[in-house]
Amino acid sequence: MIGWDDVYKVIVAMVPLYVALVLGYGSVRWWRVFTTEQCGAINRLVCYFTLPLFAFEFTAHIDPFHMNYRFVAADAVSKLIIVLVLGLWARSRPKEEEDGTSSRYSWSITSYSLSTLTNSLVVGVPLMRAMYGPVGVDIVVQGSVVQAIVWLTLLLFVLEFRRTGLDCGGVVVVPAKGGKDLEGGGGSVDGGGVAGEEEVVAVVVGRMPFWGLMKVVWVKLASNPNSYACIIGLAWAFVSNRWHIEMPSIVDGSVSIMAKAGTGTAMFSMGIFMAMQEKLIACGPTLTVVGMVLRFVAGPTAMAIASIVVGLHGDVLRVAIIQAALPQSITSFIFAKEYGLHAEVLSTAVIFGMIVSLPVLIGYYAVLEFAH
Repeated sequence: MIGWDDVYKVIVAMVPLYVALVLGYGSVRWWRVFTTEQCGAINRLVCYFTLPLFAFEFTAHIDPFHMNYRFVAADAVSKLIIVLVLGLWARSRPKEEEDGTSSRYSWSITSYSLSTLTNSLVVGVPLMRAMYGPVGVDIVVQGSVVQAIVWLTLLLFVLEFRRTGLDCGGVVVVPAKGGKDLEGGGGSVDGGGVAGEEEVVAVVVGRMPFWGLMKVVWVKLASNPNSYACIIGLAWAFVSNRWHIEMPSIVDGSVSIMAKAGTGTAMFSMGIFMAMQEKLIACGPTLTVVGMVLRFVAGPTAMAIASIVVGLHGDVLRVAIIQAALPQSITSFIFAKEYGLHAEVLSTAVIFGMIVSLPVLIGYYAVLEFAH
């Protein structure tokens, strides 16, 4: 049963995140420490250095030989349910003007993040320890590992595919036969050029072929450490636990010094982003409510269905449902900011989701215990 001491431990884990958030907010809004360009650089530092090293350190210290694979299967089925529902929703929507951010498929990506990606370690571990003891902690940690290796990597792929498609598609301007190259600086192209110059510009609207687009996406993913940091960490975890090899202290220390800053710098970057918006709730109240519903209702519902389908029962079933209602993943905001897709929605989901998560999770716990 949860006591006040357990609630206090969860609050102790959450408050430092808000301290980093307020410092980031104040550094831009009150103290004017950073320029706009420097703010972008800070987010890229988090995206390409501290978060990949944090993910590597986390996955490198797990024991992959003692996983609850039935829970992993339930987690995969729940994600599949979410993807299918979002796919059907996207196909049923009228085709609007595609501008890269307001399209139905872009909103499907954001809805996937809101429904499936959780901040398991900060809130989940202390809360599950109070609710269900070591069993709850093990399930939450395993869910975090699978999320880092599979679901965040899938999100990264989809975001990269979307951005590459936007960059490679659209209007292509080429000089007509015998004409000058536009970069050569020669005359006007609006019909008012110098007499005697026959410079005609052809405008072609085209898109890169699918396999060509995929090749570009894979090349970009190969240069992004987020796409393979967890895989390297998991490979080391297999080697370490199979042959009982410890990571060299010099390597462990080199990784830890940056990895420990991962969560704090991510919240700091989120505070900077908030300070650059005109309103505190940048996405508005309607999208905030939608985000909360997706996070705290849609995700747990899909997990409950999937858990029953694969045959989970007892405490494992209850832990699986409750961990699906944990607050929004901080990493999902960092990716949204880096790829320019609804970062204001994700930041609001992270900030306000952590505030409302504690009473929501305790409510889930009470209902499930009563049903039991």
